Amino acid sequence: MRTVVITGAGRGLGLAMARRAGADGFRVVLAEVDAARGESAAGELREEGFDAHFVRCDVADPASVDALALRVAGLGPLHGLVNNAALANGVGGREFQDISVADFDRIMTVNARSPWLVSRALLPQLLAHGQGGRIVHLASDAALYGSPRLAHYVASKGAVIALTRAMARELGDKGITVNAVAPGITEGEATESVPAERHELYRMNRAISRPQRPDDLLGFVAFLLSEESRYLTGQVVAVNGGFTMN
Repeated sequence: MRTVVITGAGRGLGLAMARRAGADGFRVVLAEVDAARGESAAGELREEGFDAHFVRCDVADPASVDALALRVAGLGPLHGLVNNAALANGVGGREFQDISVADFDRIMTVNARSPWLVSRALLPQLLAHGQGGRIVHLASDAALYGSPRLAHYVASKGAVIALTRAMARELGDKGITVNAVAPGITEGEATESVPAERHELYRMNRAISRPQRPDDLLGFVAFLLSEESRYLTGQVVAVNGGFTMN
């Protein structure tokens, strides 16, 4: 059985992706900083019949990420990694000049550095079995739209997009694809603090006006983790009901 690691998988979109990966036959490692939330989520999946494992991991802490890699090494061949963990709730509302250095650095450390940090730690395992692998980063359409009063978050997700392209160039001939999904505002606990006017902006400008749900992303992420996506790499796809269009 092949293994997929999903960071920030204790709730919301991360948990939904873990459940879908389990349904697709993967062993799932839920990497989550909140131990109670992660244990509960993994327990839910096991009760549903999936092979699910919780590992507490603070993706901002290199030592914690290295510990995650050690735990994953004992679970068999690693096929995929979904870098989902990020700071998103309660980060908006200030113009760029009013964001503190500490807040800017915190967002960049978690949102922009951690996909690189986790990918670096797990790369040897993705390469070890010689069958290639899949890395999926969670970006955001905020970086494509340039959302106001959210500059540090937008910058962090723009960095994820650039990282996706750089990693894809380096890993393509090693059999590992690297792609990014850029969702819009997705219903869930992480977006409860998003101001009403921003929800309205999305509603008015999406081609599909209904709210976006976590399950709207699951099929595309499942595709990116599958063998069918083996010749797709370095791409950033906005799954957001047509709020932004390439």
